[in-house]
Amino acid sequence: MAAAAAAAVGGPQSSQPEVPAQGLALDKAATAAHLKAALSRPDNRAGAEELQALLERVLSAERPLAAAADGEEAAAASGGGGPGAAEEEALEWCKCLLAGGGGYDEFCAAVRAYDPAALCGLVWTANFVAYRCRTCGISPCMSLCAECFHQGDHTGHDFNMFRSQAGGACDCGDSNVMRESGFCKRHQIKSSSNVPCVPKDLLMMSEFVLPRFIFCLIQYLREGYNEPAADVPSEKDLNKVLQLLEPQISFLEDLTKMGGAMRSVLTQVLTNQQNYKDLTSGLGENACAKKSHEKYLIALKSSGLTYPEDKLVYGIQEPSAGTSTLAGQGFAGATGTLGQLDSSDEEDQDGSQGLGKRKRVKLSSNTKDQSIMDVLKHKSFLEELLFWTIKYEFPQKMVTFLLNMLPDQEYKVAFTKTFVQHYAFIMKTLKKSHESDTMSNRIVHISVQLFSNEELARQVTEECQLLDIMVTVLLYMMESCLIKSELQDEENSLHVVVNCGEALLKNNTYWPLVSDFINILSHQSVAKRFLEDHGLLVTWMNFVSFFQGMNLNKRELNEHVEFESQTYYAAFAAELEACAQPMWGLLSHCKVRETQEYTRNVVRYCLEALQDWFDAINFVDEPAPNQVTFHLPLHRYYAMFLSKAVKCQELDLDSVLPDQEMLMKLMIHPLQIQASLAEIHSNMWVRNGLQIKGQAMTYVQSHFCNSMIDPDIYLLQVCASRLDPDYFISSVFERFKVVDLLTMASQHQNTVLDAEHERSMLEGALTFLVILLSLRLHLGMSDDEILRAEMVAQLCMNDRTHSSLLDLIPENPNPKSGIIPGSYSFESVLSAVADFKAPVFEPGGSMQQGMYTPKAEVWDHEFDPVMVILRTVYRRDVQSAMDRYTAFLKQTGKFPGNPWPPYKKRTALHPSYKGLMRLLHCKTLHIVLFTLLYKILMDHQNLSEHVLCMVLYLIELGLENSAEEESDEEASVCGPERCHDSWFPGSNLVSNMRHFINYVRVRVPETAPEVKRDSPASTSSDSLGSLQNSGTAQVFSLVAERRKKFQEIINRNNNEANQVVRPKTSSKWSAPGSGPQLTTAILEIKESILSLLIKLHHKLSGKQNSYYPPWLDDIEVLIQPEIPKYSHGDGITAVERILLKAALQSRMNKRIIEEICRKVTPPVPPKKITAAEKKTLDKEERRQKARERQQKLLAEFASRQKSFMETAMDVDSPENDIPMEIATAEPQVSEAVYDCVICGQSGPSSEDRPTGLVVLLQASSVLGQCRDNVEPKKLPITEEEQIYPWDTCAAVHDVRLSLLQRYFKDSSCLLAVSIGWEGGVYVQTCGHTLHIDCHKSYMESLRNDQVLQGFSVDKGEFTCPLCRQFANSVLPCYPGSNVENHLWQRPSNKSVQDLIKEVEELQGRPGAFPSETNLSKEMESVMKDIKNTTQKKYRDYSKTPGSPDNDFLFMYSVARTNLELELIHRGGNLCSGGASTAGKRSCLNQLFHVLALHMRLYSIDSEYNPWRKLTQLVEEMNSQLGNEEQQAEVPILYHDVTSLLLIQILMMPQPLRRDHFTCIVKVLFTLLYTQGLVALSVKCSEEDRSAWKHTGALKKNICDAEKSHEVLLSFVISELSKGKLYHEEGTQECTMVSPIAWSPESMEKYLQDFCLPFLRITSLLQHHLFGEDLPSCQEEEEFSVLSSCLGLLPTFYQTEHPFISASCLDWPVPAFDIISQWCFEINSFTERHAEQGKALLIQESKWKLPHLLQLPENYNTIFQYYHRKTCSVCTKVPKDPAVCLVCGTFVCLKGLCCKQQSYCECVLHSQNCGAGTGIFLLINASVIIIIRGHRFCLWGSVYLDAHGEEDRDLRRGKPLYICKERYKVLEQQWISHTFDHINKRWGPHYNGL
Repeated sequence: MAAAAAAAVGGPQSSQPEVPAQGLALDKAATAAHLKAALSRPDNRAGAEELQALLERVLSAERPLAAAADGEEAAAASGGGGPGAAEEEALEWCKCLLAGGGGYDEFCAAVRAYDPAALCGLVWTANFVAYRCRTCGISPCMSLCAECFHQGDHTGHDFNMFRSQAGGACDCGDSNVMRESGFCKRHQIKSSSNVPCVPKDLLMMSEFVLPRFIFCLIQYLREGYNEPAADVPSEKDLNKVLQLLEPQISFLEDLTKMGGAMRSVLTQVLTNQQNYKDLTSGLGENACAKKSHEKYLIALKSSGLTYPEDKLVYGIQEPSAGTSTLAGQGFAGATGTLGQLDSSDEEDQDGSQGLGKRKRVKLSSNTKDQSIMDVLKHKSFLEELLFWTIKYEFPQKMVTFLLNMLPDQEYKVAFTKTFVQHYAFIMKTLKKSHESDTMSNRIVHISVQLFSNEELARQVTEECQLLDIMVTVLLYMMESCLIKSELQDEENSLHVVVNCGEALLKNNTYWPLVSDFINILSHQSVAKRFLEDHGLLVTWMNFVSFFQGMNLNKRELNEHVEFESQTYYAAFAAELEACAQPMWGLLSHCKVRETQEYTRNVVRYCLEALQDWFDAINFVDEPAPNQVTFHLPLHRYYAMFLSKAVKCQELDLDSVLPDQEMLMKLMIHPLQIQASLAEIHSNMWVRNGLQIKGQAMTYVQSHFCNSMIDPDIYLLQVCASRLDPDYFISSVFERFKVVDLLTMASQHQNTVLDAEHERSMLEGALTFLVILLSLRLHLGMSDDEILRAEMVAQLCMNDRTHSSLLDLIPENPNPKSGIIPGSYSFESVLSAVADFKAPVFEPGGSMQQGMYTPKAEVWDHEFDPVMVILRTVYRRDVQSAMDRYTAFLKQTGKFPGNPWPPYKKRTALHPSYKGLMRLLHCKTLHIVLFTLLYKILMDHQNLSEHVLCMVLYLIELGLENSAEEESDEEASVCGPERCHDSWFPGSNLVSNMRHFINYVRVRVPETAPEVKRDSPASTSSDSLGSLQNSGTAQVFSLVAERRKKFQEIINRNNNEANQVVRPKTSSKWSAPGSGPQLTTAILEIKESILSLLIKLHHKLSGKQNSYYPPWLDDIEVLIQPEIPKYSHGDGITAVERILLKAALQSRMNKRIIEEICRKVTPPVPPKKITAAEKKTLDKEERRQKARERQQKLLAEFASRQKSFMETAMDVDSPENDIPMEIATAEPQVSEAVYDCVICGQSGPSSEDRPTGLVVLLQASSVLGQCRDNVEPKKLPITEEEQIYPWDTCAAVHDVRLSLLQRYFKDSSCLLAVSIGWEGGVYVQTCGHTLHIDCHKSYMESLRNDQVLQGFSVDKGEFTCPLCRQFANSVLPCYPGSNVENHLWQRPSNKSVQDLIKEVEELQGRPGAFPSETNLSKEMESVMKDIKNTTQKKYRDYSKTPGSPDNDFLFMYSVARTNLELELIHRGGNLCSGGASTAGKRSCLNQLFHVLALHMRLYSIDSEYNPWRKLTQLVEEMNSQLGNEEQQAEVPILYHDVTSLLLIQILMMPQPLRRDHFTCIVKVLFTLLYTQGLVALSVKCSEEDRSAWKHTGALKKNICDAEKSHEVLLSFVISELSKGKLYHEEGTQECTMVSPIAWSPESMEKYLQDFCLPFLRITSLLQHHLFGEDLPSCQEEEEFSVLSSCLGLLPTFYQTEHPFISASCLDWPVPAFDIISQWCFEINSFTERHAEQGKALLIQESKWKLPHLLQLPENYNTIFQYYHRKTCSVCTKVPKDPAVCLVCGTFVCLKGLCCKQQSYCECVLHSQNCGAGTGIFLLINASVIIIIRGHRFCLWGSVYLDAHGEEDRDLRRGKPLYICKERYKVLEQQWISHTFDHINKRWGPHYNGL
C-alpha cells in the first residue's frame, strides 16, 4: 500500500506504466485511505507533507487555462485526455481524498447527518418564485422559499408571492429577520443540542485538502484575468475563464449544501489568515506562485488600489491627497490615485456627451476618504475570493457559493466585514461595468442578506465604520458627474449639481448602494449613530446638495424646443431614491420626545447647507424669471424634520426656525414651483414640449407627492405663519404674475402675462391660497385622518380597485415606517369610507373587476375638493369628482342643479401654526377679495365662476377662523380713526366686511371708459380722505414696496409702509412705451364686501331682492349654525351661508345686512345692448334652435335604432332572443324579400343577382368534447391525475368508424356514420343579407383600406357592414316563393306505401347541376369555403383518398354538426320549445339548399341505397354469403339512423314535401327502435333473455303485436340466438351485464332514451325546413310531444294509458320479416367476429353537454404544480408554461424548443385539439388566451383575488380564487362559438405562440 502511494506521490520521476482508468480509481481510493491513516496518527507530519506534495502535483496551476493541452506533466497527471480532462482528474482526486478512501456519496450522506443548521438559507437567483409574509417579517426584505412557506402556517396573514428580481435567500429559521411563529415545520426547533458531535476523522481530510483547492481556484482566477484594453471590453475572455472554472465552483457549492458541519470547515479555511499567508505570499521558490502573485498585484494596481506594504502605516497618505477641494480642470489637479483612475473612465463617458468642458469636480477634503477609497489589503482566502468575484463582475455561481455559506454565523460576520472593506471597489467596478443592471442585481442579492440583520449591521457599523464608508462611497460616486448649476446666476454660480443625462443617473446605476444605505438606516441602532455623528451629517447634507436644483427647466419663449430631453425621469428617481428614502428612514427613528436632539442636529446642518446654497447661487431676493427646478431636497429635509419635531417630539417650532430673512429666502423656490405649476397648466410652457407637463404631473403623482409637493406646501405654510401676512400675500400674487389684473378698472395692462393666460393664472393663485390655508396634512391631522382623507379623495375621483387604491395612496416610502400598504388601518379605513361593488357579469360585457365606491355619507360630509385638487395628476379627474358629486346630490334629491364644490370644515390647527390664519386677516387679502367681487359683479373680462368660488371660499375660511376680539371693536368703529387708512380700518375680516369704500383712484389706459366720466365733486370729507390715501399706483400698491431690501421690510412699521407708496421701479417688469398711456381716474364705488355679496346673490339668482335674511323669520338659524340645507348647493347657497356666518359673528354685521336688504337695491342699470352682445344673443337663440333640431333628430334616430335592434341579432346572449323569421310569412307575398345592407335595396334573391347571408364558418371540435359521465373532468394538479381522451364523443366515433372500415366495404362505411365531431364546420350568421356583387365590391374596398384591421381580408374575412360582426363568407339564399311552401305542407292522403315509392323515385332522379348562373357559381364557391374551413384530416376518412364518398360524407356531416350544436345551445334537449333560439340568425335552411344541391350530384347506386333495405324484403338472403372475397356492406343495424335521415333528405329534390319528410322519419324510426331492442338484448343477462323470449312469444298473436316492445324484443332475441352473438360470453360478459333487473318500466325508459337524440335532431330539422314552432314541454314528456309533433303518433291515440314508445311504430312491411332480414346480416357477421359484432351494436346515445375542465378553487394549487413542471416534449421547464383548458395538455407558450414546421406548440395544439380554437391558461400570468385560427386575444382571468380583481402576470402575488361566473361566461362563449363576436382585441399570432 505504502509503496503504491509513494509511487503516486513520486510522480514523473518514477516512470511507471500508466495505470488504466479502473486501476487508477482503486489507486486513488487506496492512496486516500493510506493518507487518511497516516494523518490520523499522533505524529502526522510525514503524512501531511506527503499529502501536500500530492496536492501540489494534482492541483498544479502551472499551466495557463487555455493551453492546458501542451503541458506534458498535465497530460501525464491526467492520464492523457483533452484540456478539460486535467481539471476533472483533479476534482476526482479531491473527492477521493475528502472521502478518505470511502465512496464520495456515502461521505456526503455521513456529513449531512451532522447538520446542526436551524436555518434554511436556500439561495435562489432571479425569476425564482418566493414568498413574503408581512405579518411574520421583522425586516421588510424577509423572504421565504415556496417549500418553507407552504410548510409554515400563514393563514390569514398579509403575504404575497413574488418573482425575485435580483435573487435572494430563504430566511426561515432566522429570528433576526422574521418572527418564530412563521417558521416552517423543519426549522422550528433544531438547536445544536440534539445534533451529535462531528467525529474528528470525518472531516480531517477536508481540512487539509480544501485550502489547496481554494488556493488553486484563486490562482486560476489570477491567471485568467487580463486587464481589459482601453478600447475592447474583455467580457468574452472573463466568461471563458468562468466557464472553465464552472466544475470547481459547482464542487464548492455542493460542499456548502452538505450542511453545517462542512460549512464550518469551509469557514475555517476561508478565514484562516495563516494558511493564506503561507500559500499566497509568493515568497517561496515556486516560480509559478511568484508569477501569480505578481498578476495579483498588477490587478490591484490597475483597479486604482494600492497594496500597502507593511511599513506604510494604514491610511497616512501624503497630505496633498485630498486638500484641493476644487480641482482646476477635470482631474488634472487632483492628486492621489483616485485622480488617475477616474480620468480614465472620464474619457469614455464624455466623448458621447460633449460636456467635458463643463465638468467640475469637488474632492472631499478629509484624508480618511482617501484610505476608504484606495487601500485594500487581503489577509484571507475569503477576501481575495471576493476581490476576484468583484473583478469578474459577480458571476452568478460565485455569488451563490458565497451566499450558500451564510447560515454559518462566523462566516456571516467575516464575510460582511470583507464586503464592507471592498465597498468602494464594488462602486468603482459597478460604474465601469457594461452590464450594470445584472451586476446591480447580484450586488443587492448579496447585500440584502447582510444588511437586513440589525445585529450584524450594528456590529459592522461599530467595527468597520460602515456608515462612513457608505456615505463616502456615495459621495465619490456622484462626484464623477457634477456640472455647474445654472440656477439664478449663471455666470457666477459656485453651486454644482449632478448631471441627469449621465449614464450613472439615467440607468439608475447608483441604486444598489443607495438601497443598502436605506436598508441599514432602517435599523434603529445604526440610524442613531448616523444622527449623532455631526461629521457624517455634514457630509450627507453635502451629498444631498448635489441634487438641489438639478434638471433646471428654462421656459422657451420663442421657438419650440428641438429636442425634448427625457432626463427628468432620472432626476425624479434620483431625488426619491437617493434623498427622500434615506430621509424617511431617518424620520422613522425620530418619533419620540427623547429624539429631539437628532432633529436639532439635522435641522442645524440642513440650514447651514441651505445658507451655503443661497450663497453659492448668489441669491438675494428675486428669483430669476422663467426658470424652475422641481428638485429642492434640502428644503424638503428641513420641512419634514420640522414637521416631525412639532408632531412627535413636542419641540417648540420657533426654536428650530431661522430668522425672518432666511424664511423669506426659503419660501421663494417652493413658491416658484407652485406658480410654475399654474403656468404649465395654463400652457405657458408649451414650447418646452410634453416633458414639462410630465414633470408637473410626476411632482404630484402618488409615489412622489409626499416627498415633494407636501413638504413644499408645508414649508410655505410655516413661512406664512411667521412672516408678515401682507408681504406673503403680495408675494404670492406677484409670483403668479396677476398683480396688474387686481384693479378696479375695467381695463388694465399686464406687463408680464398675456391676456389669454390671466384667467387661469388668477385661478391658480387663488386655488393655491385655498390649499395653503385649508390643508392640514402636517398641521395637526393624525395619521389615520390623513389616510382617510387621501382615500376619500381618490375614491371621489373614480371608483377604484383595491390594488389601484393601494398604489394611489401615498404611503410613507420607507417600508419600516409602519404605514404598510395593506396594514390593518388601511383595511379598516377602507371599509369605513367605501362600499365594495362586486364584479357584475353581463355575458359579452367587459370583464369587470371588484370596485370600491364611496359611501353616501362620505359624499355628504367628507368630500373635500381641496384634497382632490391637490392629488389629481390629470385635471380631468377634478371634473370627474365634481360630476360624481353632482350625480350623488341629484340621486339623493339633496340638490337638483349644478352644485359648487362644498365647503368642508377643517381639523383644528396645531397651536404652533396658528399664525397661518393671519393671512386671512390682512388688508392685502381683503383688498384683493373686495376688488375681485366688484369685478365679478361688474362683469369684467377674464373672471370665471372658479374665481368667484375661490374668493367665497377664502371669505368663508376667514369667517371660520376669525379672532375673538371683535366685540371691543364695535364701539370704536364710529370713531374718527376709521379713515386712517386708504382701504380698511383694521385687519379683521369680520369688521372689514361691513366697511364701505366710496372712491378708489385707479390707473387706467386712456382708452378706458372710466376716463370719459367727470370725476365726482368731492362731496364728503371721508371720501376725500379715501382719495388722499388711495395711492397713485394700482389697488395693489399697498405693498408694492417689496422691492425694498429685506431688512427694511422686516423692521418696517406697518403704518409707515402703508403710507409711503412708490410705484414699481424694476426694469424687469415695466414695458416702456408699449400700449396706450396710463392716466389716473377716480371711481365711485360705495360698496362694502357685504353689499357686494348681497348684490351678487341677486345677480346669481337673476331676481331683484332675492336675498332675505333668514333670521328675520326664524331666529333659530342664529343659534344652530350648522344647517344641512346650506351644506350642498351652488353659488347662491354659498353666498347665503357666508352672510349667515357674518351675521353670526357680529351683531353689527347682522344689522348692516338687514339695512342693505331694506334699501330696495336699485336695479342694476339696464345696459345698452351693443352690437357684440346682440351677436352673442343671436348666437344663443340659434344655438337653442339647433339644439331642438338635434333633439328631434336624435329621437327619430333612436326609434329607428330600436326597430333595427329588434330585428337584428344580439350577439351577447345566445339565449332569450326575439324570434324573427327571415322571410315575412304572409301568404299573399309570393317571394321572400331580402334587404341588402350595403346598397339598401330590397328585393327577392334571383338566379342572376343572388342575395346572401353574412356567415362565419368555423371548424369546431366542441361536439367531440362531450363525455358520457356527468362529472366534468378536473384539471390535473398532481402527477397521478391524468386525463385520457378515450371517453370523449370524438374518440368513440373514431373507434367505431375504424372498426367498421376494418370489416366492411369502405363506400358503405362512409354512409353508415357521421363525421365532424372534431373539426366539423359550424355556420353562424348575424342575420343580415347583402347582394353578392355588393359584397365583392365591399371586399375590394377593404383590401385597399390601409387601416390595420384585426382580421385578414385575403382570407376572405370581413365584418358585417351593418352590425360589425366578424364573418368570412356569404351563403346564397335559394330563390323560392313562400306560397309553395304552404302547398307542400298540406297533408295528402296517400298511403305510406305510395309515399315510399315516391321517395325512392325522387331519390333515383340524378340531380343535374343547374346551368351556369351566378347563383350556382356562388353555391359552388361557398361549398369550397366550407371545405376549406376545416383541415384535410377532418374531411378525409376514406381509404382511397379523394373518393367522392368522402365529399358525400363530409356534406351531410356539416348538416349534422350544425343541428347537434344547435341542440347543445338549447341545453341538450328541446323542452324549452319556441322558435329556434337563433331566430333570425339561423341559416340552416339556406345551408340545406347548398348541401342538397351538391349532394344530388352524387347518386347512390340504387341497389346500395339503404332505403331499399329499410322498405323492401330481399328475396335471396344467402346471396351475400357466397362471395367471401368481396367485403360485405355494413349491416343496416350498424347504421347511424340520424346520418341515414340526413342522407335521405338531402338526396331529395328541394324544397321537400312535408309528407315525404314524415314518411322518411316513420321508416327510420322502425330501424332505430329495432336497434334499441337489439342493444337492450345484448346488455341484459342470459336469464333475462330467456325469460323475455318466452313472455314475448306468448303474446305474438295479439292484434297489434308489431307495436308491442315485448313481442318485438322476444322476436329479436330468438332471431339473434341463431347466430353466435350471445355465445362465447364467458368472462367478458361480466363487464356488460348491468346489475339491475330489468322491469318493463326500465325497459321502456331505456328505449325512449335510446330514441330521443334522433327525435330531437329530427324535430329541429323539421322546424328549420318547414318553419313550425317547437312545442315546449316537461322533460318527462319530451318523447311523446316530439313524436306527435313529427307525426309518428297516430292522431287518435288516447293519452289515458301510460305512454308506450312502441305505439309510434308504423312498419312499412311486416315487422317480423324485415327484422329477421336485418338480424340475418348481423348473424352472418358475428359468425366470424362475435366480439366486434357485439361492440358495434351497443351505441352510447346519452352524451352529456360539453364542459371545460373543472379548475381548483385556489390558483396556487395550479401554479405550484405547473410552474416547475417539465414539458413532455422538450423535457425542459418552459419559460412560459400554459395548459389547455379543454383537454388539460401542458404546452410551452412561444417555446422555440417545441416548434414544428414553424408552428409553435400552442398554435399546433389549438389545431389538433380544437380544430383551430384553443383556450389556454398561462400559468405565470393567470390569464387566459384564446387562439382562433390565425388570430389570438387575451381573454382575461378567471381567477380573482379577495377584492374581485385580476392579477395579471401575478405582479401583486396575492392569493387568487376561481370566479365561477367568469368561468361560466368563458365556457358559454366556447360552446356558442362567439369568441370572435364578443372579444374585440384580436391580433395575428404568426404561429409564434
